[in-house]
Amino acid sequence: MSAEIFEKANAFLAEIEAYEISDAASLEAFRIRFLGSKNILKGLFAEMRNIEPERKKDFGLLVNKVKKAAEARFESAGDRATGSAAASVDKPDLSLPAGNRFQGGRHPLSIVQNKMVDIFSRLGFAVVEGPEIDDDWHNFTALNTPEDHPARDMQDTFYVQLEPAMMLRTQTSSTQTHVMEKGQLPIRIISPGRVYRNETISARAHCQFHQVEGLYIAENVSFADLKQTLIYFAKEMFHRDIKVRLRPSFFPFTEPSAEMDISCLICGGPGCTVCKKTGWVEILGCGMVDPNVLTNCGIDAEKYTGFAFGIGVERTAMLHYQVGDLRLFFENDMRFLSQFRSVT
Repeated sequence: MSAEIFEKANAFLAEIEAYEISDAASLEAFRIRFLGSKNILKGLFAEMRNIEPERKKDFGLLVNKVKKAAEARFESAGDRATGSAAASVDKPDLSLPAGNRFQGGRHPLSIVQNKMVDIFSRLGFAVVEGPEIDDDWHNFTALNTPEDHPARDMQDTFYVQLEPAMMLRTQTSSTQTHVMEKGQLPIRIISPGRVYRNETISARAHCQFHQVEGLYIAENVSFADLKQTLIYFAKEMFHRDIKVRLRPSFFPFTEPSAEMDISCLICGGPGCTVCKKTGWVEILGCGMVDPNVLTNCGIDAEKYTGFAFGIGVERTAMLHYQVGDLRLFFENDMRFLSQFRSVT
C-alpha cells in the first residue's frame, strides 16, 4: 500500500517537471492544478495515515519536495512570462518633447471675485477678511437686526452653538462690524468671503455662497456717492451697455435701502429662469448705514455717515459667463470648469 503511495508522489514530481508552460493561460492552469485551493497535492498529505511508522519521515520529505518543486516551477515560469511581456512593450523615447498637458486654472468664482476686488481697489477700497464662524453680536445685533427677526431663526441660520450663540456667518457684513469697532476712521473697505444660509438649493440659490460687501464711512458721505460707486462697478464688471436700476428695499442695517438690478445678460430681455421672466436680475443690496449701526460700533452718528453694499459673487458670475444654473459652480465637473482657465 505504501509503495503505491510513494509511486503516486513521484509521478506528481515527474509531472511537475515535465509540465509544459508556454503562456499565461497554461501558467494559470498549472497553478490551479498544483497550488490552487483544490490542488491535487492535498491528497498526498492525507495519505500520511496509510504509511508505515518507519517510513513516515521519508514520505514527509518526499511530499515537501513535490510541493516545493511545484512552487519553484510556478515562480520561475511566472518570471519568464513577466519578462517576456515586459520585453514586448514598446519603451517610450524619453528624449522626445513632452506633449501638451492640461494646465490648471482658477475656479470661475475666484476669477470673478478677484475681478470685483480689483475694481473696488481702484476706487481706494482696502480688502479685509473676517471669521466664517462668528457670534450673534457681530453677525446680527450690531447690525441693528431685531431679536425677533426671521433671519435669526434656525430655518435661516446655521448655529454652531446656542449658548452663547455662535453661527456660520450669514453675511460678510459681520466683518464690517469688527472693523467699525476699532474706530479707525475714515473706513473704506470690502470684505469678500463665503457665507451660509439654510436655503433650498436651486438654480438661483444655494446653502453656501460668496459675497463681496463694501463699507465707506467718513464725513459727508451721501447716497449719490453710493450710486456712482455701484454704477462704476457695473460698467467695469460687465463691459457692456447694460441698464441699471435701483429699487427701494429694506435692510435692518441701512436706511434708506435699495436693491440694484441690471438688465439680464443671459436672455437679453425676453425673460428666462435666471431673471424670472422679468428681464432684470438683482445683483446687490445697498443703502446708507443706519445710525444705530454706527452707534452700536462706537462711531459718532452725528458726525459721520456712510454707505454699505453686498454683492453676490455667484449671481455676478452667472451673468458674467452667462451660466443659467448656479449649482454648476459647486459640482466640480471638469467638463464645466475646464472652460474657465483664464486668471484675468
